[in-house]
Amino acid sequence: MSSFLFTSESVNEGHPDKFCDQVSDAVLDACIKDDETSRVACETCCKTGMVMIFGEITTGSTVNYEQVIRDAIKDIGYDDPAKGFDYKTCNVIVAIEEQSPDIAQSVDAVKIEDIGAGDQGIMFGYATDETECLMPLTHMLATQLGSKLTEVRKNGVCDWVRPDGKTQVTCEYKLEDGCPVPQRVHTVVISTQHDDGISNDQIKEDLMEHVIKPVIPAQYLDDKTIYHLNPSGRFVIGGPHGDAGLTGRKIIIDTYGGWGAHGGGAFSGKDTTKVDRSAAYAARWVAKSLVNAGLCKRALVQLSYAIGVPYPLSVFVDSYGTAEKASGKTDAELTDIVNKNFDLRPGCIVRDLQLRRPVMRKTAAYGHFGREDPDFTWETCKDLSY
Repeated sequence: MSSFLFTSESVNEGHPDKFCDQVSDAVLDACIKDDETSRVACETCCKTGMVMIFGEITTGSTVNYEQVIRDAIKDIGYDDPAKGFDYKTCNVIVAIEEQSPDIAQSVDAVKIEDIGAGDQGIMFGYATDETECLMPLTHMLATQLGSKLTEVRKNGVCDWVRPDGKTQVTCEYKLEDGCPVPQRVHTVVISTQHDDGISNDQIKEDLMEHVIKPVIPAQYLDDKTIYHLNPSGRFVIGGPHGDAGLTGRKIIIDTYGGWGAHGGGAFSGKDTTKVDRSAAYAARWVAKSLVNAGLCKRALVQLSYAIGVPYPLSVFVDSYGTAEKASGKTDAELTDIVNKNFDLRPGCIVRDLQLRRPVMRKTAAYGHFGREDPDFTWETCKDLSY
C-alpha cells in the first residue's frame, strides 16, 4: 500500500498574528464577564511598539480596554524592549463603535433559542480516530510542540527562548479503508525566537531534549526522521517588531492543520451569536460524537446559515466511506442522526455548549480543538440515540 506525506504547522502565542488573536479574545472575555449578552466583533493589529483594537462592541460591562490589552501582552511575555515589544511602553489605540442596529434587529430575540444567526456562512467540523483526542496527528504534534516550547520558556528550563516561534510536523501516512493511518514522523521543524548570544548548537540540543522528545512518542521517531531546528540560523528579532500581526490570519492552525475543510471564518474576538465561531465549535462536537460513537472512523461535518435565520440551511456529513464498514450506515443516515440528536440553532448551540463564559482567551493559542480542558465543552462527546 502506497504512503503519502502530510504536513501541519502551528505558531506560538508570541507570533504577531496569535498575539492579536489573544488580545481580541481577552477583550471579548472582559465584555462577557459582566454582561453575557455582549455583542463583540473585536479585531486587533500590531506592529513595532503599537497595538490597536478596532471593531464593534455593544456591552453593559465597564471595560478598561487599555488595561485588558496590556495585561494580555504581559501574559504572552512581551515585557522588555529587547524582545521587540514591551507591554508597559507600547502605544495602545482603541477604535471601537457599537454594533449596527440593522444587524442587531435581525439577530436579537427574547428567547435564546430563537436568536438568529449573526451572519451567513459555512462552517466545518472534523474528527478522526488516528489519535485519542480524535484529531489529526500532524496537527496535534505541531500544536503540542509549540505549547511545550512556551512551557519551557515560562518555567525557565530554556530561559533563552523568546515568545515568538513556529513549529511544523510532516508525517508519513497510509490510507486504509478511507482512513489515514500514521506510520512515522518524517520531518520536524521548529523556529523559535531566542536571546542574542545563544549558540545554534545549544538551541538544537535544548529543543531536542526539552521539546521534541517529551512531545513526540518514540514510536513515531526513527533514524530517518529529519530535524530542521532554527534553520534560518538566527531569530533574535521577532513578534510585532519582526512582522505585523492581525486577528484571524491563522485559521487553519486554529482548526485541523489542513485536514478536513474550512469555511473561511476566523474565531477570535467574536461573541458566539456569530456562527463563524459557535457553529464551528458545534460542527466539531458533532463530528467527534459521530466518531466516538463508532458510527464512522472519520467525519467531516458542514453547516450553513443565513443572517437572522435560526435554523441551519444545510447539514452535511462525509465519513470518507468509513461509516458503512464501521456501522453499516450511509452518510445520509449519519446526517439524519445528527438532525435528531443536535439542535443546531445558534442560540441552542450557545445554551448547550455554555458559550457565554469568559473562557475564550485560552482558545486563542494552541488550537480550539482536541484539548483536554473542561471549559472546551465542544470536546465532550454527546451520547447519540439512533
